[in-house]
Amino acid sequence: MVQINMGSREITLKVVYYGPALSGKTSNLQQLHELMDPATRSHMLMLDTKDDRTLYFDFLPVEFDTIGGFSIKMKLFTVPGQVMHKSTRKVVLAGADGIAFIADSQRSAASANAYSWRDMEANLKAHGIEFGSFPKVVQFNKRDLPDVKDLAEIKEQWGDTPTFPAVAIRGEGVLETFRELMRVLYRGLEDRHDFSRKFSLSEEEFLKGVMKNFRSGP
Repeated sequence: MVQINMGSREITLKVVYYGPALSGKTSNLQQLHELMDPATRSHMLMLDTKDDRTLYFDFLPVEFDTIGGFSIKMKLFTVPGQVMHKSTRKVVLAGADGIAFIADSQRSAASANAYSWRDMEANLKAHGIEFGSFPKVVQFNKRDLPDVKDLAEIKEQWGDTPTFPAVAIRGEGVLETFRELMRVLYRGLEDRHDFSRKFSLSEEEFLKGVMKNFRSGP
């Protein structure tokens, strides 16, 4: 949930990259970190284990100032994908303002994707969040591997949910996914908090402020 500190004039937003184990959540954050302007890039925290890239979370901060005098801080997290870390995912998801669901495009990964999506839905509902209207995008990663789902099939299955093809380890589709997530996140803030009026920040200005931290992708 968005945190607004009027005293320090700071707005803190939380974004979570969710999905099954080894689907590419950490690769997305690593690529975003690499694409950030070195002058504004801060440290990326990673906690690894032998069975997955992420034990608890990866954390990547993104920050910019608005013309209204507020500092907007974006905190990007990942969650561990394995079934055994269910309670950890629930904790990391608390207070999230938007989610990028990172799916594995391989047909063999369909059941793992479906389990993780249901797990995400249950965890959001446990936090009292309305799942249907919650800001989220879906990335179908690993498009370079054999036997992947056809993009037309994906579009048909996911309907209005924004979906993006990606090869995250090469940086392909990473910025596009992130930018659309920022768009739907802003629209969620606008619906819930009348964001543009309260903070004199339009969707265009919000996106420009966030994306100026990044160089163009590959």
